[in-house]
Amino acid sequence: MAPGPKKMVVGFNHNIKYRGQTFHAQTEDSGPERAQISTHLFLGGNIVATKRASYAEIAAAENLPERVRALMEEQHKEVLRNLVRGLYDEPAPPPPTPVTEHPAPPSDSLFGDDLISERSLDEVILAYLAEEDRRRPL
Repeated sequence: MAPGPKKMVVGFNHNIKYRGQTFHAQTEDSGPERAQISTHLFLGGNIVATKRASYAEIAAAENLPERVRALMEEQHKEVLRNLVRGLYDEPAPPPPTPVTEHPAPPSDSLFGDDLISERSLDEVILAYLAEEDRRRPL
């Protein structure tokens, strides 16, 4: 009897506490057709890091499930080790950039010439209301 279609290897899921936060690592096999292993590291539902590896070069191996499982375990452990080594720590945010004045668009511009103003929002609203009052018939 000919062997049936090759199936995906069941993956791994682990939660790990690091610096007071719980991270979730998930490693999965895409199956021999794609021959790729993916590991995602999540924090609060957001992906913090992803590592992918192809196993196309061994996709025809007789002991493929065992070999893929070993690759998955190693990749999963690598991502967890990288987490506790601080590889995925957020860098310090850059200093704020100073606010600069934007030059007014050229007078021949078709868009927004009358939208750029040095007036405050309150002044703009008051001017609009005053103009509306002037347009109303007595």
